[in-house]
Amino acid sequence: MNILYDEHLDGAIPMPDRTALLHKLSIRVPDLHILRTDEELKPYECDGLAAYRVMPLLVVLPETIEQVQRIMETCHELNVPVVARGAGTGLSGGALPLQQGVLLVMAKFNRILEVNPEGRYARVQPGVRNLAISEASVAHGLYYAPDPSSQIACSIGGNVAENAGGVHCLKYGLTVHNLISVEIVTIEGERMTLGSDALDAPGFDLMALFTGSEGMLGIVVEVKVKLLPKPQVARVLMASFDDVEKAGLAVGSIIAAGIIPGGLEMMDNLAIRAAEDFIHAGYPVEAEAILLCELDGVESDVDEETARVQEVLAQSGAIAVQIAKDEAERQRFWAGRKNAFPAVGRISPDYYCMDGTIPRRELPGVLKGIAALSEKYDLRVANVFHAGDGNMHPLILFDADQPGGLETAEALGGEILELCVKVGGTITGEHGVGREKINQMCAQFNDDELELFHAVKAAFDPKRLLNPGKNIPTLNRCAEFGAMHIHRGELPFPELERF
Repeated sequence: MNILYDEHLDGAIPMPDRTALLHKLSIRVPDLHILRTDEELKPYECDGLAAYRVMPLLVVLPETIEQVQRIMETCHELNVPVVARGAGTGLSGGALPLQQGVLLVMAKFNRILEVNPEGRYARVQPGVRNLAISEASVAHGLYYAPDPSSQIACSIGGNVAENAGGVHCLKYGLTVHNLISVEIVTIEGERMTLGSDALDAPGFDLMALFTGSEGMLGIVVEVKVKLLPKPQVARVLMASFDDVEKAGLAVGSIIAAGIIPGGLEMMDNLAIRAAEDFIHAGYPVEAEAILLCELDGVESDVDEETARVQEVLAQSGAIAVQIAKDEAERQRFWAGRKNAFPAVGRISPDYYCMDGTIPRRELPGVLKGIAALSEKYDLRVANVFHAGDGNMHPLILFDADQPGGLETAEALGGEILELCVKVGGTITGEHGVGREKINQMCAQFNDDELELFHAVKAAFDPKRLLNPGKNIPTLNRCAEFGAMHIHRGELPFPELERF
């Protein structure tokens, strides 16, 4: 499905003079690697959400911060939009290029600049892979905690842009909780450092504001991340349930018992069968749901918490609880979960990966609601959850070659996200809003809140050149979205009940 940039989102942006832009870039950044032919541009037409595709005006691949500064200065002067791209593994269309804009690819910024075991930090360029940080730190007994399923490929700059999490975010936090400082380049080409080596600093916490801003406020050029000591012991329990709602209730019961696992993940039967067929992780394919609960720390504490979790799971209706017998089995259990997305891709021509977050107490009801929506749209849904923090990833199975297949999947996905909002949740946990969820922003935020978001954007980027048309909808778009739902006999979503 090819789409063009939605001009009404941020006002019409005229097509820049490509020849003039190339001429200025060749003068100001003479050694810059520029891609310009259709054959060169084609690989960059989308990110991990391949349903939306746009050919960029140009692709530039800088190698130094100074080159990034000159590129930004030039684009600012000529009013050319800029979209930043890392590894392209994003799942919300956040790195979708603009037909009338430059795609700034940071892949050549791929060096680990420093690993400091005494200070427990690493300084890295934004193109460094997430997993590479832990690989470079393992000799010191340290690692980088955020571990999205795409960590073998995704870049740390993209993790900052989306505030990525992973299966261990319940205990160790999202990207924002594991950053010390971020160096950025603004749309005008100015170099800034957000954050501080100190535990606190005067003024607003701009690093937290920037994290998760999806390339709308500046370009990440260097990141200093926290490193943690590897736990002495890590143990995984796999609990099987004959009912999905029982598994959902067990999640809340574990947290209510005062136990904070390193990871607490949930998969339903469809996801279990797909992952087992692909990875052979040892999952019980007859179970309606499984929970993976990892406990880590010193051995005595892990032993005590293991016994307590087993008791809670039994009281919650688990039909079986299996403890990984060794490190190899622990890794297999996690491999099945981390490969759930590609595993589902083997059983359906296409799938649409959603990302919403709900209060843990609402998990059983939302699972029931997703089942009802699946029946309504006649599309299968495989449910995979970061259950401990309520971040869910329903995978909607469909066939894009069938007429209306993608549109039906999108409509189902939209209703799932709106259900998240209705129960007091949010439309994203770690994938971001990007192009994909911009309509559902209208379901979550009212006009005053959206105007505030636009004011923050304007403070960093008055010309609205950085990743325009993403993340924050205009009020006109939200009015159209509300009118569409009224036409269908539904409530306009700014009036949804909030809990």
